[in-house]
Amino acid sequence: MKIAVFSAKSYDRESLDAANLRLPPGERHELHYLEPRLDRRTAALARGFPAVCIFVNDEADRDALEALSRGGTRLLALRAAGFNNVDIRAAHETGVAVVRVPAYSPNAVAEHAVGLMLALDRRIHRAHARVRDGNFSLEGLLGFDMAAKTAGIVGTGRIGLVVTRILAGFGCRLLAHDPFPSPAAVKLGARYVGLDELFAGSDIVTLHCPLTPATRHMIDARALSLMKRGVMLVNTSRGGLVDSRTVIDALKDGRIGYLGLDVYEEEADLFHQDLSGIVIQDDVFARLTTFPNVIITGHQGYFTREALAGIAETTLSNVTGFERGEAGPNVVRMDEAA
Repeated sequence: MKIAVFSAKSYDRESLDAANLRLPPGERHELHYLEPRLDRRTAALARGFPAVCIFVNDEADRDALEALSRGGTRLLALRAAGFNNVDIRAAHETGVAVVRVPAYSPNAVAEHAVGLMLALDRRIHRAHARVRDGNFSLEGLLGFDMAAKTAGIVGTGRIGLVVTRILAGFGCRLLAHDPFPSPAAVKLGARYVGLDELFAGSDIVTLHCPLTPATRHMIDARALSLMKRGVMLVNTSRGGLVDSRTVIDALKDGRIGYLGLDVYEEEADLFHQDLSGIVIQDDVFARLTTFPNVIITGHQGYFTREALAGIAETTLSNVTGFERGEAGPNVVRMDEAA
């Protein structure tokens, strides 16, 4: 099947090409790589392609989907787990099926989240910069033991469960929140509580849940008011879970003592591109980068060899299944539309 791959970087080409070559010759797909993000303005680039492949910052809204449908697209293949950037109802109404990659390497994102925790705790980013300048002073670098700290894990799906396992290994006390409690998390020592109790009782709050209307800005002024002074907040899920402006206020008054972000609500115009030669116009993002107790990475939590290989293999498998008329387990259903 001919596939137009939007937001294609060199590593996307490498992983998809490698996965495609592993298929039997008669089952390989015709991959066409496009650098632009998909949106209503660029959808015309996919005219004549029955399948379109997109990533997290592409915008498959109604206008884009209608343009894709008019151009002959019948399948939208997400190389990601989340689908908050797709209007599922519009896809259904325009006859465009949507498939996703619900799991690839939960270890990748989980390990990145814990890496942010350790870097923030021990000020590794600041220590590295000092040593490069010949400054070996330890002033201002005092950290804390992770052991016996209370970690609040919001979302204990595949990724959250790995985080739970790692933090249990550190000896953390574990609070968890999820509409569907995991017996495996309970066996690791997690205690399921309401969000308010989790926020109030945690030294570290880490987010591992999808972005839906119900979870949008779950970290707002009210949530922050419940948290311990000096709390560590880590978000490696979706930027829209956090109200960035209220987080800035909480950083200024010391309510948040440490902030680790791999995602940002307005990241689509920033992440996955080199903007080092221009002035960032996003004032909220620019303000976040001024705090010494904040670490931001550019949505790289998923970015491991194993994860890219898994994403590529599942993406092409989804396309093959659609081509054969098979409704696989990774189809996004209408009842999942937010």
